[in-house]
Amino acid sequence: MSKSIISISKLHISYHNNEILKNINLEVREGDFIYLIGETGSGKSSLLKSLYKGVDFQIGNIQIADYDLSKIKNRNIAYLRRKLGIIFQDFQLLSDRNIYKNLEFVLRSTGWKDKHKIKERIAEVLNTVHLKKVEKKMPFELSGGEQQRVSIARALLNHPKIILADEPTGNLDPEKSKSIIETMKEINQNGTTIVIATHDYSIIKNFPSKTYRFHDKEIKEVLVS
Repeated sequence: MSKSIISISKLHISYHNNEILKNINLEVREGDFIYLIGETGSGKSSLLKSLYKGVDFQIGNIQIADYDLSKIKNRNIAYLRRKLGIIFQDFQLLSDRNIYKNLEFVLRSTGWKDKHKIKERIAEVLNTVHLKKVEKKMPFELSGGEQQRVSIARALLNHPKIILADEPTGNLDPEKSKSIIETMKEINQNGTTIVIATHDYSIIKNFPSKTYRFHDKEIKEVLVS
């Protein structure tokens, strides 16, 4: 049986004395593909952010990728994030440089120095997300679906154990959404654990997997039909 890669216990998250989530318990195992669903404001994004220390939590504990987030020192947060691939709804590509330079920037900022290895890794991740001959293009020259594929490629650069995706299909039409999830399923089949926060129920129906619903500050596993 695969081992636990994310373990959340008795987690509470509040902003400015406003309780967002309470008593969250969740176990994610290596190789899982998990959906987090719920209304806007139900806490999906807050939970994802807590996994990479994008938000603090006051009570409870998170163990992720061999880190204990209740005890992690600030200087180690960057190392934690290198083990994670993070995908945002709005792509967050750097608009002032081409696709190659976008990806190169991430590698160099995480310690890669060898030009040949950088070029090789960029080619590998673009191939993984089925993008070819886009290296010299600027982000605005790509479709929304292509930009999201670049953001997935960026998330894969440092061979993450886990990908956290916050509404990865939120700005895409149904056909492009389907294509993005197909790609993420392929990545998952190669062993990467994937957690997706979404309100797009059509992708869950097309690609069913373990699903947790956020409601009234809590979560529970549900069957989506």
